[in-house]
Amino acid sequence: MVALLSKLATFRGESRFTSWAYRFVVLEVKNKIGRNVWRSRLDALDTEEWDRLPADRAIDPLSQAIQRELISAVRRAVDETLTEHQRRVFVAIVVHGTPLDTVVSESGSNRNAIYKTVFDARRKIRAFLTVNGYLEG
Repeated sequence: MVALLSKLATFRGESRFTSWAYRFVVLEVKNKIGRNVWRSRLDALDTEEWDRLPADRAIDPLSQAIQRELISAVRRAVDETLTEHQRRVFVAIVVHGTPLDTVVSESGSNRNAIYKTVFDARRKIRAFLTVNGYLEG
């Protein structure tokens, strides 16, 4: 109710007040639920979750072994090269698939800063994989 009253000045009278209020409430609740759903997923991956990454799609045993080794290397890169903030944001957005706006609202940062954090994390992971021979330079 407080949120609705704070937005009362934005009501332009182009529709019935009750239609506008229902629409506002639906959007407000959707945003609150969306934030709460992802809140618990911002934690680091446990071993079981890393094992569920796409290596299972490999056709032959050699390809499957290579993919598992690459996933293990990416996991090491995340653990060893990223800062705590980069790790938390990278895992939330890239691995868990948390929407960018949810991470922004949870962190109290802005979209550009979170985007830059993910960009820097990916750059560090790629450099780690290149130095250790998993990727070509």
